[in-house]
Amino acid sequence: MKSTALTQEKILDLYSKYVLRNNKKPLNVFTFCDEHDLTESEFYSFYANFEQVEADYLRFFMDQSIMLITAEDSYYMDHTKNKLLSFYYTFFEQLTLNRSLVIYLIGQDKNYLENVKKLWSLKKEFQRFIKSLAISEPLMDDVSDRMEKMERFKNKGIEELYWGHFIATLKFWIEDTSPNFEKTDIFIEKSVDTSFELFEVKPLKKLIDLGKFLFNEVKNK
Repeated sequence: MKSTALTQEKILDLYSKYVLRNNKKPLNVFTFCDEHDLTESEFYSFYANFEQVEADYLRFFMDQSIMLITAEDSYYMDHTKNKLLSFYYTFFEQLTLNRSLVIYLIGQDKNYLENVKKLWSLKKEFQRFIKSLAISEPLMDDVSDRMEKMERFKNKGIEELYWGHFIATLKFWIEDTSPNFEKTDIFIEKSVDTSFELFEVKPLKKLIDLGKFLFNEVKNK
């Protein structure tokens, strides 16, 4: 008799160990369940197929990261930029702890990350988080229907811009070969700082600083 109930996290753990040991997916759900003393119905109560399992990992890491940073009392009193930095540092720390798995899942698609289906559910979670930060102040105090539409359009644009930034950061981390991936931390700090300067209409110095960093990265490769 099984001593503990099956959970979603347990399936993720079993699947990650399987693919890392074998460098491929299980043959089918039956063989995976049989090897781990599970029934197919137990598996299907959480996932319909292995593609859904693989798509859930990064979303799980994101949920864990948001849970960790929001558990701190100081989070809610912190500046918006610091909240975003805390998220990035925590999320990529989670990825680093599971780097072999992440590389297996998306490493081969690193040049086409925006099209990777495994990231679609993650995008919704990320943009929900960005929306909660209320990064940009309202354009005007006017609350007319026209201004509300403009605000929605602007905020959607901000969410898309930060999703693009997230994808760029993920690609940078995948390709980073520095000790402890310290250059990813530098990229996060400089690029997030630059994005907030852009919204405050003080972009030039930060853009030049970020440009120098990226230029040196390309030159040294």
